[in-house]
Amino acid sequence: MIALSVNINKIALIRNSREGNNPDLINYALRCIQHGAQGITVHPRPDQRHIRASDCLSLKKAIQGSVEFNIEGNPLAPATPSNQDNIGDYPGFLELVAQSKPEQCTLVPDSDQQLTSDHGFNLLGDNAQLIEQIQELKRIGSRVSLFIDPDLEQISKAAEIGADRIELYTGPYAWSNNFQEALAPYEEAAQHAQKLGLGINAGHDLNLENLPIFKQLTGLKEVSIGHALTIDSLEMGLELATQAYLQALNL
Repeated sequence: MIALSVNINKIALIRNSREGNNPDLINYALRCIQHGAQGITVHPRPDQRHIRASDCLSLKKAIQGSVEFNIEGNPLAPATPSNQDNIGDYPGFLELVAQSKPEQCTLVPDSDQQLTSDHGFNLLGDNAQLIEQIQELKRIGSRVSLFIDPDLEQISKAAEIGADRIELYTGPYAWSNNFQEALAPYEEAAQHAQKLGLGINAGHDLNLENLPIFKQLTGLKEVSIGHALTIDSLEMGLELATQAYLQALNL
């Protein structure tokens, strides 16, 4: 079975556009789980423009023991003071993970200026700092996944420096006009990763249209989906949207 981890960043973004706690992030996550999701994903950034540091702690407490909690982010993200009185400071990515203890930590090479993650790691240089960070995350107890383009050399490096899994960046696949053709480099990447003992996750712009082809990927364990599922839930309702994605993955 391919696991569906629902990214709830967009729900936090809507909540943050007004005072108060509407929509309720915890309630939304629990409803996703009730409807069949096998995981919850968040991607906190230092500016806390959507998921906030305090959300990570609350979510871990609320969903602990029911499904996997996956925190994404740049391991280099530093502690950052909040510029809003009602929002706590961002403690730095590694400290936030240490406090929240997610089952999985997905490392992403994004910057504060990026609207969203749009490329994988370049691991062909000096990886000493990243190796230390991976080791620290494993000591905390988190499985470590690296956000990677479908590039065989980069995937080999991911295994070499100690990653448990890779998350294949699926933007180019999702934007293709020919999904079967676009799947080919991902299939080659997945087979290479499996030979190296890496687990395979995937994410970015996957939706109900392109999932039926992508789910054919060899060894695919998990997809992280937020933007498209949030949009579809506006028309279908959250329960039907969640179930539609589970069916698209596993039928």
